Amino acid sequence: MDDDDAVRRSLQLLLHWHGYQVRAYAGARAACQSENVEDADWLIADYRLHDGDGLGLLTTLLRRGWRGRALLVTGNPEPDLAARAIQAGFSGLIEKPLHRHELLAALV
Repeated sequence: MDDDDAVRRSLQLLLHWHGYQVRAYAGARAACQSENVEDADWLIADYRLHDGDGLGLLTTLLRRGWRGRALLVTGNPEPDLAARAIQAGFSGLIEKPLHRHELLAALV
């Protein structure tokens, strides 16, 4: 999930090429309204979205019973963001620009 079309599309293609079935969303609202989001094994969410943030999105999904794993990405790191991400339930935080090997290693 990323509100930047180019980032979202390149991430989608990379993951698809590595064998993942991918559903991409431009924002938190679209993801929350999707009937399929709760079937996902992974959530890769940008921290800052045009209609919320990745931390709030994960909180919402967890309240709804989602039990997958999540990774937060950001181009705007803040001093305590990694700790807040872990506390919210994310497996980790990766800073943009995303590097293929770092992203794929985080998904194992």
